[in-house]
Parts: sequence; C-alpha cells; structure tokens
Amino acid sequence: MLAQLSIRDIVLIDRLDLGFHDGLSVLTGETGAGKSILLDGFALALGGRGDGSLVRHGEAQGQVSAVFDLPLTHPARRLAQAQEIDTDGDMILRRVQYADGRTRAFINDQPVSVQILRMVGAAIVEIHGQHDDRALTDPAQHRAILDGFGGLEAQAEAVAGASETLKRARQALQSQRLRVEAARKEAGFLRHAVEELAKLAPQAGEEDELAATRQGMMQAEKVARDLNEAYEAVGGQSSAVPTLAAVLRRLERRASQAPELVDPSIAALNTAIVALEEAGEALAAATRAAEYDPREQERVEERLFALRAAGRKYDVPVDGLSVLAATMASDLAALDESESSLSRLEAELNEAEAAFVGLAQALSRARQAAAARLDAAVKAELPPLKLERARFITRIDSDENARGPEGFDKVEFWVETNPGTRPGPMMKVASGGELSRFMLALKVVLAERGSAPTLVFDEIDTGVGGAVADAIGERLARLAGRVQVISVTHAPQVAAKAGQHFLIAKSAEEGEASRTVTRVTALEDQARREEIARMLAGASITEEARAAAGRLLQAAGLRG
Repeated sequence: MLAQLSIRDIVLIDRLDLGFHDGLSVLTGETGAGKSILLDGFALALGGRGDGSLVRHGEAQGQVSAVFDLPLTHPARRLAQAQEIDTDGDMILRRVQYADGRTRAFINDQPVSVQILRMVGAAIVEIHGQHDDRALTDPAQHRAILDGFGGLEAQAEAVAGASETLKRARQALQSQRLRVEAARKEAGFLRHAVEELAKLAPQAGEEDELAATRQGMMQAEKVARDLNEAYEAVGGQSSAVPTLAAVLRRLERRASQAPELVDPSIAALNTAIVALEEAGEALAAATRAAEYDPREQERVEERLFALRAAGRKYDVPVDGLSVLAATMASDLAALDESESSLSRLEAELNEAEAAFVGLAQALSRARQAAAARLDAAVKAELPPLKLERARFITRIDSDENARGPEGFDKVEFWVETNPGTRPGPMMKVASGGELSRFMLALKVVLAERGSAPTLVFDEIDTGVGGAVADAIGERLARLAGRVQVISVTHAPQVAAKAGQHFLIAKSAEEGEASRTVTRVTALEDQARREEIARMLAGASITEEARAAAGRLLQAAGLRG
C-alpha cells in the first residue's frame, strides 16, 4: 500500500508530505483547490507523462516520491529485482521533473528508465477516473481480467504452452520441407558427385605425397642421363682406358732400356687406369641405382592431375576432397532420411495442433462460463448505483482459425445503458459518470480475485447524489476491506465512510500574497464534521448541515 507521498515544487504545491493508512482515504476540497494537481503529481511518480509546466513557477525542478509498503512476494518487487534493483525494505518510486521538460526516474534511489518506472508503478497502483484510458477500460486487458476472475490462469498458461509447442512443430516442419526441397534439387548432382569421389577415393595428404614422388622421379631422370654420359666417357665405348692400357704395355716393353725415364710414367699410367676403372664402376653402380620406371611416373602424374582436377571442379583444396566426399555422402543419406522424417514431423504437428485445439476449446468454454458469472455479479452491483436498467456484457468472440497464445477468444467488456439501445464497448457507450460507476461495480466484483494493492478513484461520484453517492461510498468501503482505496470525492456520503480524510485547499503564501500554494490537512473529529457539512450545504454551513454530517459519520460507525 501507499505509505507516504512527498511532493516538492509541483504546480501550486511547494512542499507536501502525506502519510496514508490502509482502508479508505478520501481527498476533499472546493473545485480548483488542487486535487487534480496532487493526483497529477502522484501519477508522475508512477511513470506518467512528464511536462515542464508541472514545475512550480520560478523553480528549476520539482520532485515526487511515493513510498510503498509491499509484501516481499509482490510482483512489483520481482519486476524491480529483474532490473538488479535492491528491494529490501520499502519500495520508493521517485521522479524528478525539470522545468525544461526533462525527467529522471528512480526506484529505491537507483536510476531507471521511465518505462521501467511505469511498469512497476502499474503493478502497485491502479487509477480510475471518468476519463481514464487504462486498467479496466483497456480492451487488451479484458481477457486477462476475465481469466483472473474465473481462476483460469493455469488453463490459460497451458494453452500458451501448447501454442508455443504448436509454433515450434510448425516451424520444424516448414524448415524440414525447405531443406528437403533444396536437397531434391541437388539430388542428381549429389549422387553423381558421391559416385565420382567414391571412385577417386581421395586421401588426406595424398597430394603432397604424390607431388614429392613426381618431383623425385623427374630429378632422377635428369641425374640418370648425366650418369650415363659420364659412364660412357669413363667406362663405355668412348673410354680412354683401352688406349692407355696399350700405351702402358709399350712403355713396359721399353722399361729395361731406360728404366730411369720410363718407370715414373708407367707408375702414373697405372694409377690413372686404376682410377678410371674405379670411376667407371662407381658410375655404373650409380646408373643402376638411378634407374626408374617411366610407367610408374606416368601413373603418379595421372593420379595427381585427377585429384587436382576434382579439387577445381568442386572448388575445394585437394586435401578437402575427402571431407567433401564424406559430407556429400552424409547429405545424400540425410536426403533419404529427411523424406521419411517429413511424415514424422507432420504427425507431430497434427498431434500438437490437436492438443492445442483441445486445450483452447476447453478454455473457451470455461471463459464463457466465467463470463456469465462475471456478468451476473456485476449486474447485482448496478441497481444501487442507479444503473438498474443497464447491462454489463462480457463479449467473447471465438474464432478457431485465429489461433494464438491466448487461444481462440477475443474478450471485450460491453455495456447497454438502457433497454432497447445498442450494446457497445464500455469506453464508447457509457458516459463519463456511467463509466465510473461501471468500473466501480466491476472493480468491487474483481477485488476478491486479485487487485493492485492501491486503488485510486478520481471523482467517480461526479454528477450523482443521495442514494447513488451512498452506494458508491458503501462499495468503496467494501473494496477498502481488501485493498487500500484513495478517493477524490465531492460526495459527503463517500467522505463519511473513510477512515482517513484529507482536506485540500489553496491559500496565499505568508509574506507573498500574490503567490498561491495548495495545502493538504488531515482532518479529525470536529474539523472533519465541519468539512462534510460544507460538502452538504455549500459556502454557508448551517446547523442542519452539521447535524446531517454527524448522522452520516454515525451511520458509518464513526463519531459525529
């Protein structure tokens, strides 16, 4: 509930601190005293639209703080915690309004966006008035309101879950159909490629190995040619060994004739012949070692060129051919499997759709039953509010083709203000005063099913009096037994039923007669009776009005 409201420099309010109790609190005062200013300031703290004109003339900024005492499990605390806001103790909503139009928002002194402030504020306070466009008058909320009244939240949650399952099943089937269609277009290419690559059977690292082998074979061919030429020169037909051997034999025959001349030459020739023979043997061995099979080189080259051609064809490195072959084989197998998976996904979709339809139909029937109970309950509240000839209608339009997380149903609150007139949406058909009373009746009925902890009613008794005002007061008091109710009222019958009474009045600021301020005073006993008497009699308060005020307070169980 709202525990304290503090306003600084907002329009005519310079400084205001109000403490609120649970139950029913009323704000009264003459027209123009500043009741709307107080509510505008309160709405600002709840995330309402800011405006530089709200700042008191001559000041740079204004500020409004609202302190709430909430259960630890209240949804507003969870909303704040989701924004990493410390929620220990009271919840304090604060808004600073600058004269240049800028605003700043805070929750428990932590800066937040206005959107977050508005979201948290809406979970704590509901404001209802003749021109209110939120809460019960918002058709977008009527379905949730009906579900809350009927206790259908679990069913609605099950339908939302079934809707999500149905959505995923539909998306899975559609995605698989697209994959299958794309795969079908490539099936011929895939089969050809898989067969070609299976026949080629590429191996990782094979290109480098074949290239190295080919390079070695090409080098061996050149070396062998040079070795053959060298061997021909040393040990072949072009060899000088036979000639040297013949010369050596002639010199050996002359050795006895001139040994001192011939012997050194013979020794040198022997050495040369032996060296040439050794060189010939080495060259012969090297030539034999350098021999290669040209057919093997041709096979290696054909394999290497085939792998490189496949790499170019499939636009992958040769080393990626083996991976591509495995991927294509997997895709081809997946195509065959995906064809059969379509029927499985279709069956899952049909199952999800049947589950959703079953749950949504059950929820729709439950909503129809809850709507009948809601209409009857609201109807019972209307006669004392002088709406005995009116009807409240919970209109449910069901379309099984319009499927969503909420089911098939569109829910909107309609009214018929007089017999024979055309029913229509509550916001369009009811006048301002009628709308306020319809909302009050509806809120009284809904309060037992859950409500914001603080309800604010802004002059919902305008234009009524006597028994109707008394009925409004009685219903506000009933609501106040469950939640905190704050009402701005002109009806003495309503004011008399409050547990807390504030008087709003304008006065000239001391020392500055030209500067007007709005003051709020908590009334007790005699002062309260005097205010209710003023509400009854007007400017001139008579003893009869004071006596009537006393009787209203006594009837409400308070001292008159």
